[in-house]
Amino acid sequence: MDYLLAKSSVSITDLKKNPSAIIAEAEGAPVAVLNHNRPSAYLVPADTFEAMLEKIDDLEIAKIVKERKSEKTIKISLNEL
Repeated sequence: MDYLLAKSSVSITDLKKNPSAIIAEAEGAPVAVLNHNRPSAYLVPADTFEAMLEKIDDLEIAKIVKERKSEKTIKISLNEL
């Protein structure tokens, strides 16, 4: 993939010089990390990454629910659990 999925980018060399400044300048937005002018990684804030993982989990659970929707249900009482 040679196109950027972020509004800003930084070279690996510049990232190594001052990673904290790059993170601060991004103001919570993702940053494409370039190697020879091609994206090699994306730097995302921890909160964004955690939200992405939660969304992926939600999508996987929704898929399981959809797959099981047509299965036969079994009634049980709370005591049987």
